[in-house]
Amino acid sequence: MAVTSAGILLYRLVEGTPQVLIAHMGGPYWASKDAGAWSIPKGEYDADSEAALDAALREFAEELGVPAPDVPYAELGTFPYSSGKRVTVFVADGAGLPLEDLRFGEFELEWPPRSGRRQSFPEVDRVEWTGWDNARERLVKGQRPALDALERQLADAGA
Repeated sequence: MAVTSAGILLYRLVEGTPQVLIAHMGGPYWASKDAGAWSIPKGEYDADSEAALDAALREFAEELGVPAPDVPYAELGTFPYSSGKRVTVFVADGAGLPLEDLRFGEFELEWPPRSGRRQSFPEVDRVEWTGWDNARERLVKGQRPALDALERQLADAGA
């Protein structure tokens, strides 16, 4: 059975120009990478015991250390990765989200590999608002279709 994840793609309009919130993945593997090393806040869930939106809101809070904005969310779609993983993405206007109080969640990893030592690393090490072109280059490949879908949706709405 395919792994399922859910996440939140926040957007805002700055002087009429859309921007999206993306997060740089934490840990030693991603530390020196930029292109393809960013993601939306998301994580895995069990569809039999948790609704996708509930999982997306939970993962947002776990990864960024603050609750997701208390605004209406719309399901953008479910997007398959080449690995078979499926990510359900929700969108919302996140213009009011302050980025100053973020406290990134952590995960443990044996590092260096085969050393027997376990270290903690942040799930995300930074977030930023960015435009379409920059986000498209920086997001992991499997999430770029969600960005394209949001861009079409906002264009259809006249944003």
